[in-house]
Amino acid sequence: MAGATLALALEQLCKSSGTSLSIALIEARAPGDEHPGFDARAIAVAEGSIEELKRLGVWRHLSRLGTPITDIHVSDRGHFGMTELNSSAFGLPYLGQVVELEAVGKALFDAIAKTRIQLLCPDGLVGMEAGQDAHTLLLESGKRLSAKLVVAADGLGSAVRSHFNLPLEQVDFDQEAVIANVVTRQPHEHWAWERFTDTGPLALLPMAPINGESRLSLVWALAPEQAKVLQECDEQRFVSQLQQAFGNRAGVFVGAGNRQRYPLKLSWMPRPIHHRCVFVGNAAQTLHPIAGQGFNLGLRDIVDLTRVLHSALSENSLADVGDIRLLHRYLALREHDRCETLLAIESLVRGFSNQYWPLVAGRSLGLRLLSWCPPLKAPLASRAMGWRRGVRLTPNL
Repeated sequence: MAGATLALALEQLCKSSGTSLSIALIEARAPGDEHPGFDARAIAVAEGSIEELKRLGVWRHLSRLGTPITDIHVSDRGHFGMTELNSSAFGLPYLGQVVELEAVGKALFDAIAKTRIQLLCPDGLVGMEAGQDAHTLLLESGKRLSAKLVVAADGLGSAVRSHFNLPLEQVDFDQEAVIANVVTRQPHEHWAWERFTDTGPLALLPMAPINGESRLSLVWALAPEQAKVLQECDEQRFVSQLQQAFGNRAGVFVGAGNRQRYPLKLSWMPRPIHHRCVFVGNAAQTLHPIAGQGFNLGLRDIVDLTRVLHSALSENSLADVGDIRLLHRYLALREHDRCETLLAIESLVRGFSNQYWPLVAGRSLGLRLLSWCPPLKAPLASRAMGWRRGVRLTPNL
């Protein structure tokens, strides 16, 4: 999703600045063809991210696919801590929207087909020849591409990173996520839920109904052995276990679709640039899904990269887009946001997975204080909506 979004954003940049870039997008598989980046999962796109996607000219291709999140309920299972975030309290139509990745992939590919972007699919990178002024990419099809700038948006197992043998730091949370679409007896009414349990966070996101059935997208963090059992058990037992862990706030669960498992790790490149290379999205960092910030952080990589390139091309339409000074400018723009987000996610995971009673009491009190004092919700809401520091968010009291 990051790579396709960036390609369309760069195409829009060319139109708005009157410059000409040759853009190629290499994809191993088309959406719907077991594409790992456009599978059956759903993700939450924060309100701030949607505004950026509109500015980049990309959201118009996706808007019909979104299901708004108007309210978020956060609770700590077995303890008194809970709070709510409501879009109406901030005078906004929604806090974010949920999109299904497979449908997003098809929409983005359809949009790319109408541009001058060279889409190489199915194809893949098998090698690179580094040069002073450009890299030569060797593809599975036998094609050779020369690129002033290579943007690696190829996920956690980045082939570009492996080629250059660049370091990747990781924190293993010893958890796996069970992901499924869940059917409920009552409508979700655009609520999303985040529930912290003894095994890890459990999140439910509202989805568009199918055949009149109300659906929620589930991400459930569990110990690996528990995740394996719940992926492999029958549907009735799975739904029963989910109901017991989550409670009745979302109503009665009556069914679940196919279940998948993913290991949960925090991964990041200390330096997501290299000679004529930039790493964005999951190639640069992958997050625990506890706050749904993975794509939103990756999108900010794309926004800052396009900002740097736009500035350079506006000054000189023949600017070298792979110039090391531009890459360092991009790195400086990303450093604070990346570090702050990575630290916040790791703190959330460790803080809400710990059953040490003083910590439990502290976090429960913190959640209650958010409910009792609405102005305290503004920083939390701002981060949840993907807004950067400096944006003021004031609740309607």
